[in-house]
Amino acid sequence: MKKIVVTGLGAVTAIGNNVNDYWEGLLAGKCGMRTFDRIPTEGHDTTVAAQVDDSFEAEASKYWKKRQLNATTTTTRMGLASAGEAVADAGLDEGEFDRSRVGVIYGVIDNSYEDYELDKPLNITLKKMPNELPALVSIRYGFGGPAFNLSTACASSAYALAIGKQFIENGTCDMVVCGGISNTVTHLVISGFNQLLAMSVNPDPATAARPFTKNRDGFIMGEGGGTVIIESEESAKARGAKIYCELAGAAMCSEAFNLTAPKTDGTGMSISMRMALENASMSPDEIDYINAHGTSTGLNDLYETMAIKDVFGERAYDIPVSSVKASIGHTLAAGGALEAIACVKAINTGIVPPTIHYDEPDPELDLNYVPNKPQEHTVNAAISNSFGFGGHNATLVFRKYE
Repeated sequence: MKKIVVTGLGAVTAIGNNVNDYWEGLLAGKCGMRTFDRIPTEGHDTTVAAQVDDSFEAEASKYWKKRQLNATTTTTRMGLASAGEAVADAGLDEGEFDRSRVGVIYGVIDNSYEDYELDKPLNITLKKMPNELPALVSIRYGFGGPAFNLSTACASSAYALAIGKQFIENGTCDMVVCGGISNTVTHLVISGFNQLLAMSVNPDPATAARPFTKNRDGFIMGEGGGTVIIESEESAKARGAKIYCELAGAAMCSEAFNLTAPKTDGTGMSISMRMALENASMSPDEIDYINAHGTSTGLNDLYETMAIKDVFGERAYDIPVSSVKASIGHTLAAGGALEAIACVKAINTGIVPPTIHYDEPDPELDLNYVPNKPQEHTVNAAISNSFGFGGHNATLVFRKYE
């Protein structure tokens, strides 16, 4: 089977507008959450979000013309900024390779043409196109392979990576630009998740999202864009590309259970992790770090912990498990890509990012959640979990490139 490698990374988050700043922010325990100001807080139970400020626009302008950016919404521009960084990082903005065999797949739940966007009534049709992001990336760089968006809730960009891996393995593409976007500070998003009682109503940004702790009361929305470029080992070597690591395994499955609640005792999560390990031809003993879905809700954190114990047995207690959602919020369709980047950086640096805001432990949750400070740890292989509403589960396995 073809070896699939990671050659480009791009990120826009509430703690950094590029991969380096994002990663340094994670290690420093930076919190991107604050009382949101893009829309009024009145009428909302939740008033905190990991909101991306306008400084990211400068990053987007490095790679895209003003005319192109003016035809998009804020959330699409976050994706364009991350795509531009990843393409440059991978050396795809120039050089000789077959661009007809490069695919583009982005997770897009909603490109958020509403609220504050409505005072800019130009290009309404374009701004409402959920496929605008993959289309623009394809057009800008001449990538002629399959280009589309998909929507599987919080697992969307993890699905993009999993499908991209399949496209390379079956010969459809030599490389795929994969990612996702999230723009969540809108009236509909905030009020909708409040109706589901899924979000924290804690008004203190420093304690609103506390994954795996006793007093967690829900997640906090996060904004951003993430892009991960994957390609066959042969393609990367032919281009002389820098290789970060290998995307060794991927799994996608449906819990077929409930629209908003995970399957009892985390059995669906266990299946996802086992499938990904099987796809990678790896055993649980080979995993050195788990980037958890870790939403800070009562059921997710409990069931994910149970699933990790089920898959890894006693060794679960030796594996660092952390959730970056305490730093960047729950970035929905961007989460899989941004959390994949955290895994890639952990493999390359030997440092595991922390779960910040970890205060009072939950006696039912007794793993090493990397509380508050990063930990030095040799990471030869890592997994990233993304479990979305609707029962859309995805697990990715990254391995040090040999």
